[in-house]
Amino acid sequence: MKQVVISGTGLYTPPHAISNEELVAAFHAYAAQFNTAHADAIAAGAVAPLEASSAAFIEKASGIQSRYVMEKSGILDPQRMAPRIAERADDALSLQAEMCVAAARDALRRADRVPADIDMVLVACSNLQRAYPAMAVEVQDALGIDGYGFDMNVACSSATFAIQTAAAAVQSGQARTVLVLNPEITSGHLNYRDRDSHFIFGDACTAMVVEARDTAVGAHQFAIVETRLKTRFSNNIRNNFGFMNRFDEAGVGQPDKLFRQQGRKVFKEVCPMAAAMIGDTVAHAGLALGQVARFWLHQANLGMNLLIMRTLLGREAEPGEAPVILDRYANTSSAGSIIAFHLHHADLAPGAYGVICSFGAGYSIGCVVLRKL
Repeated sequence: MKQVVISGTGLYTPPHAISNEELVAAFHAYAAQFNTAHADAIAAGAVAPLEASSAAFIEKASGIQSRYVMEKSGILDPQRMAPRIAERADDALSLQAEMCVAAARDALRRADRVPADIDMVLVACSNLQRAYPAMAVEVQDALGIDGYGFDMNVACSSATFAIQTAAAAVQSGQARTVLVLNPEITSGHLNYRDRDSHFIFGDACTAMVVEARDTAVGAHQFAIVETRLKTRFSNNIRNNFGFMNRFDEAGVGQPDKLFRQQGRKVFKEVCPMAAAMIGDTVAHAGLALGQVARFWLHQANLGMNLLIMRTLLGREAEPGEAPVILDRYANTSSAGSIIAFHLHHADLAPGAYGVICSFGAGYSIGCVVLRKL
C-alpha cells in the first residue's frame, strides 16, 4: 500500500490575545450588572446570583492563561460579550477562508509545494462559518487550486478524522496531494456569560499537506503509520444552533444555542476512552508505548491530558513527551493537537514515533501514529 506522509504544517494565530485577568474583569462587570438588575428576585430566592470568577480559578481548572481571538473589544464589552465582526459581502473572501489561506500558505511553504500541486482541499473543524457553499471550495478558489474540496465536522476530532480521510484519498489515487485545514473561530460559539465555560476557547487555524511519500520533498516529513477513529454518542458536550432554530421562536437566542458541557462527566468518561484508544492504536501499529517519543494531545484541559498520560504510562509524562500549548492558545477545538504538533516536531530524530490524538463532542476520538522520516 502506498505510504502517505504529512509533509508540511502551517499555523495562523489571530492578532488579538485576551488574558485571564481581562476576561475575568469583563465577566465581573457583567455579573455585577446582572445581580443588581435582579436584586429583588435574588433576595426572594427566585434567581441565583452570578458568582465571581478569578484568573487563578481559571488556570487551576484548565491550565489556560490566555487565548487568541479574531476580535477582542466585543468580547470584553459587558453589554455585548461576543465578538464584534461585520458581515462581509458575498463577493469578498470570507473570514474563515482568510484564516485558511494564511495557514495554507505556511504549510505549502514548509512542504515546498505550490497551490498547483494540490488537488484536494479538506476543511475540517467544529465551527463552520456557514452551511454552504463549502468553505473548502472557497479556499480552493482563493488559492487557485484545480481539483475538489469539501467540509467535514467531527467536533474537536475533526483534524484527526481529516488526516485519515486525506490519507485514504492519496492511497486510493483519488488525490495526489491534499491540503487539510482546521479553521476554528470558537469565539463565535462561546457563552462569555457562563462562569464555568467563558474562559475555555480560543481562535486559530492549522494546515497540513498530506501526500505520497515517493513524491514528498518537505524538510520535515512524518509517515502516517496507523490511524484509528471512534465515535460514541453523548449529549455531554452539545450546541443546538442551526437553521431549524427558526422553527421554534421560543428557543431563539437561548443558552443551548452556544457551547455547553457537563464538564465533570466529560472528564470522567473521555479520559479513559482516550487513553484506551491511544494504547489500541499504538498496538495496532506494532509498537509498544515505550517506543513513542511524543504525544500531541488535544488541548482542552491540562488535567485531562495529565491523567491520560498517567493512565497510559503509569507515571507522569516527562517534559517534552506531551507538549502543552493551551496555556497561551486555550482550547482551539480541532486545531489544538495540530498546533502542538506544528510547534513541537522539528527536534525529533529520524525514526522517532509520535501520536496525534484528539477527542471531543460526539464523543469522538481520533488517533494517528506518525514516524519521523
